[in-house]
Amino acid sequence: MNPLKSLNDHGQVVWLDFLARRFIADGSLKRLVNEDGLTGVTSNPSIFEKAIVGSSDYDASLEAAEQQGDLDVLSLFERLAVEDIQNAADVLRPVYEATQRRDGYVSMEVSPYLAMSTEGTVAEARRLWRAVGRENLMVKVPATAPGLPAIRQLTGEGININITLLFSQVVYEEVVAAYLRGLEDLVARGGDPSRTASVASFFVSRIDSAIDKLIDERLRQTNQAEEREMLAGLRGKVAIANAKLAYQRYKRLFAGSRWEKLRAKGARPQRLLWASTGTKDPSYSDVLYVEELIGRDTINTMPPATMDAFRDHGKVRPALEEDVREAERVMATLDRFDISIDAVTARLTQEGVQLFTEAADKLLGAVARKRAKLLGAALDSQTCKLPAELEKEVAASLEAWRRAGNVRRLWARDASLWTGTDEAKWLGWLGIVDEGRKRTERLDQLAEDVRRERFSHILLLGMGGSSLGPEVLAETFGRQPNRPELLVLDSTDPAQIRTVESKIDPARTLFIVSSKSGGTLEPNILKQYFFERVKAAVGAGQAGSRFIAITDPGSKLQEIAERDRFRHVFFGEPTIGGRYSVLSDFGMVPAEAMGLDLGRLLSATQEMVRSCAASVPPADNPGVVLGTVMGVLAKSGRDKVTIIASPRIADFGAWLEQLIAESTGKQGKGVIPVDAEPLGPPDVYAPDRLFAYVRLAADADPRQDESVAALERAGHPVVRIALADRYHIGQEFFRWEIATAVAGAILGIDPFDQPDVEASKIKTRELTAAYEKSGKLPPEAALAGDRGVKLFADESTRKALAGSRGTLAGCLRAHFEQLRSGDYCALLAYIERNKLHRDALQSIRVMIRDRKRVATCLGFGPRFLHSTGQAYKGGPNTGVFLQITCDDAADLDVPGQRYTFGVVKAAQARGDFEVLAERGRRVLRVHLGAHVAAGLTTLREAVQQALA
Repeated sequence: MNPLKSLNDHGQVVWLDFLARRFIADGSLKRLVNEDGLTGVTSNPSIFEKAIVGSSDYDASLEAAEQQGDLDVLSLFERLAVEDIQNAADVLRPVYEATQRRDGYVSMEVSPYLAMSTEGTVAEARRLWRAVGRENLMVKVPATAPGLPAIRQLTGEGININITLLFSQVVYEEVVAAYLRGLEDLVARGGDPSRTASVASFFVSRIDSAIDKLIDERLRQTNQAEEREMLAGLRGKVAIANAKLAYQRYKRLFAGSRWEKLRAKGARPQRLLWASTGTKDPSYSDVLYVEELIGRDTINTMPPATMDAFRDHGKVRPALEEDVREAERVMATLDRFDISIDAVTARLTQEGVQLFTEAADKLLGAVARKRAKLLGAALDSQTCKLPAELEKEVAASLEAWRRAGNVRRLWARDASLWTGTDEAKWLGWLGIVDEGRKRTERLDQLAEDVRRERFSHILLLGMGGSSLGPEVLAETFGRQPNRPELLVLDSTDPAQIRTVESKIDPARTLFIVSSKSGGTLEPNILKQYFFERVKAAVGAGQAGSRFIAITDPGSKLQEIAERDRFRHVFFGEPTIGGRYSVLSDFGMVPAEAMGLDLGRLLSATQEMVRSCAASVPPADNPGVVLGTVMGVLAKSGRDKVTIIASPRIADFGAWLEQLIAESTGKQGKGVIPVDAEPLGPPDVYAPDRLFAYVRLAADADPRQDESVAALERAGHPVVRIALADRYHIGQEFFRWEIATAVAGAILGIDPFDQPDVEASKIKTRELTAAYEKSGKLPPEAALAGDRGVKLFADESTRKALAGSRGTLAGCLRAHFEQLRSGDYCALLAYIERNKLHRDALQSIRVMIRDRKRVATCLGFGPRFLHSTGQAYKGGPNTGVFLQITCDDAADLDVPGQRYTFGVVKAAQARGDFEVLAERGRRVLRVHLGAHVAAGLTTLREAVQQALA
């Protein structure tokens, strides 16, 4: 006789602890049913991970699923798993029917990530029950404290439950109580308990593994012969004794009047199932946990190797009820040596959840890698080349994140991942792409409206997050065929305003006033200015029809837009901060208006969203990996992220500057973004850099490629990101948003606030208010001057420059001598942002970098106040600042105000300078006068002398 089939003679059935696609398809499962009397199958994440990773059997299904539309990793796995569970359930359906629903079940696990969530477990069990759609499914629920009420709830709903991770007799009684209460709930609702089944899976061998370690430790601590003999006699005995006593409880619990009432209604007892029956200690028999646990109304679920061994040489006898007193003695002896079975089983439950979670992480990581391979160029790639020591630190951080489930915490909007304050209120950007894809029709109407009116230009008036994202889209895609050109104005510099105004016809331009708060100074006064220009061109009654507003609901801007009868008002999502808003209406409205294919952009972006999802483990999650690299390297001193981008997508760096600086630069911590710094040879860079190369395949620059390769050869850390298509820019928006949130968590700061931005705004308001009253700004005294260029400094800087002899070059030399290892130098230019000025300032920053071997930043005011300004004031005090101002050759009035745009810009510069000085920053101001080009030439020559 086959020993496996002989188990039936003693009332025990065999289930298989294994499942794989080929195993079902080639008839192996059916043969076990027919030849060995197999009556059930169990699965878990570890089983699926081995099946999916260990073969190509699932590749065709993965490819077919992706061809129907990209899915997130968890959905992909579930599609594969549900197919296998359904097919296995169909094979076992005849057993289910022949045994009148007693056997023939296939078990599928609720996600181990939900082991400590009652509500999550219930919701997922219901979902899996519906998805599989087979009444011979058993949903596996762990015997954790939160799992107990879930068992009752699901049993009461008529869902078959396999209780897993059960070690303790005490917990077992609680499991039975939950099952009985669930059956009573089911009966009270009018349900049929005869159609509901449950098993309680007692894990066996793990108990001996844990207890034997404790016994061996005690043996090393004692030399008394009697104690050593008693302890040695317990090895390999406790798990079986525990199971035998649990079986005695089973018989007591399913007896008596309460049970009889349920049995009369058709209820079935919750059978004990012996799980983890493969022998782990090679000194024990390989069929120990089968032979010693044979008893009526029980199930033994065996891995394939144990089934093969028992089929070959197993001995069948009714062992479960043998030597019950001996089992009691074993447990009493254990207690005598102060080895607590309750403590051990509690720890095993916790470890079991952790092991299943690790298996789930491995499984989902494997699916993520297969998905990425299938997507190919449709998903932007990312590689990291780090020095060995830093690579170890990053790997350790990723593993810590995996163990803590931090990616799931991020997506669950758990504020304690950061500082535990109001972070949860600012995570609406996580779901905005999904929401945006559902609402493209609304924006399609805008596109049709813009086409119908035949606007020649779109001029967006905004600052920071409201302008930088649209600017990236405008620069990356350029003017679309037969569509208006998108221009962005985010400056109060009169020359800059005049330059932009010269490019448009106010009568044929659509103006977008973009402000999340609706109270930002710059877009409001720019609106006032251009509204008057449009009124002059088309008449007061038609002016509003040339304007669109994007703002949060209830803002001052909404009120103005409604008063002035704007063409449209679009609303932002209040739970998204400005710098994270590019994929919301703040970016998508301009994108649609300029003629981009919004469906294509969002669909491409969604592939990155899914790649960074909660179900993707940290090491396979591109956004989390990037954020971990940023955070870990910043903590080790490499806190200057140097952005290198292909020419066509170069403006992406300006958006990224704000995201990184404003998010991480606070509380004396932070990552300093370095954008558009010309590339140099590796030896000009100090060991405080991380390089990020964002490369567009269609616009690759061989010189950039070689420079980056040289940096890698020199041992600098480099992250490479490759885009196959411009429409993948949305993927990069999302990747870096996730990365910045992760870096913030590693740095221990709130990446969604900007506590130091308001400081310079307050100073600006004070200065403009003073101008409104007196008609002038407070006077200033220059420190030094040369050829019309003047220097201004606060008292601290004046002391630092005391030995400079009062010359321009001497003061600059003394100022730059304050630069130390790990510092950076930032040029803060309140002048028109044009090519001539940018080129002059770029040459100055390169001189500083090459001579001092420090990172350099260049920002144009006032736009950088809403971007890198936060990090300059609130981040690490490692910046040496050179502010550059000028007199305006021709000013512009602000309608309805006494102050002008030039006065506003001057007030912003002086307010910025004052706050930097108050924060103890090393700052010097260079005033170029009215002839900016000549002033820049003088400045460049003085810098060259200062660095000589």
